[in-house]
Amino acid sequence: MTTERIAALLREHPVWDGHNDLPWEAREQVAYDWSRLDVAAGTAGRTHTDVPRLRAGGVGAQFWSVYVPSNLPGSAAVTATLEQVDAVRRLAARWPEHFRLALSADDVVGAWAEGRIASLMGAEGGQSIDSSMGALRMLYEVGVRYMTLTHNHNNPWAESATDTPAPHGGLSAFGREVVREMNRLGMLVDLSHVSAGTMRAALDVAEAPVIFSHSSARAVCDVPRNVPDDVLARLAGNGGVCMVTFVPSFVTPAVGAWRTAAGEAARAAGIAPNDHAAFSAFSDEWARDNPKPPTTLDDVVEHVEHVREVAGARHVGLGGDYDGAGGFADELADVSGYPNLLAALADRGWSDADLGALTSGNVLRALRAAEDVAARLQGEREPSVARIEDLDGPAA
Repeated sequence: MTTERIAALLREHPVWDGHNDLPWEAREQVAYDWSRLDVAAGTAGRTHTDVPRLRAGGVGAQFWSVYVPSNLPGSAAVTATLEQVDAVRRLAARWPEHFRLALSADDVVGAWAEGRIASLMGAEGGQSIDSSMGALRMLYEVGVRYMTLTHNHNNPWAESATDTPAPHGGLSAFGREVVREMNRLGMLVDLSHVSAGTMRAALDVAEAPVIFSHSSARAVCDVPRNVPDDVLARLAGNGGVCMVTFVPSFVTPAVGAWRTAAGEAARAAGIAPNDHAAFSAFSDEWARDNPKPPTTLDDVVEHVEHVREVAGARHVGLGGDYDGAGGFADELADVSGYPNLLAALADRGWSDADLGALTSGNVLRALRAAEDVAARLQGEREPSVARIEDLDGPAA
């Protein structure tokens, strides 16, 4: 009975996931040549994500991450981001029977009506704009609908959760102006990866709902990448959504401790733990002698329920981070696993209304609200021409 209930729920309220790194996997594996990574036919064993498994998982909308490393210098990050954008647009164009590029909330609903998977884009880190308001606007023009303010490193105007503290303690004056301009554009402000100080500073400035595209609850797993309760509590007033991630080191305390130990070992070997590529390679090797503890479906459930308890049922969503991490719970091993999570929540007494809000209702509402705020702000103020050197002073 639960299986039938979840299947019916997903037909009405498909999953809208906040973060998937398939585009970067396509870069790494096949240099963006989709003819060599046929996600329509199936790519089991190579990726977490393909069309058959998206369909099995009830996924109706995906924020594809247009990620680039946060230690790429300046304009190189902008170029690499545009290559990621191009890859997503070509993904949708190559298999139009399965994907529809979506630029608005209405586009998402339209894709569902057509039986297609709405494909949106999120830039993972402010390095992608090279401290340029013009570059920010152009990312919006090519379809990017959220930007994570940082990735693993600080940028000149925002503080990351996994870097040394910045002098401004969160957002600089230019960083606050970036948030305002994102609100004027209708681009969602994504607070995954940022420090708690950046989270609070962004919420102080934001006029539209913020999201956490792939973060979990710090009270359940005490790691810097997760969201403190005081910030979760502010989402109700802001209208935002914390999209709970399935990444083991962010949901399972024992795995979080394992990652901390791996980070210490990496530093001793001269590798920075926030260097994503180098640390990933190091930790894979380190795990051979120091096995990673398992993570479970119940660990993820605990985070989803905690976010609902603190932020409210209208402020929780899902952001798996497939193809950007590994070692997921067995029931959540790839994008086909969402029904298993929903069934576990149903067994704990979640109503269909709350499950539908979790899968896509909440993020749909947040994007609509951001679009409404943008329509108002565009009638009130001109595009920002702020320059970082004018607001923050010369670079140190």
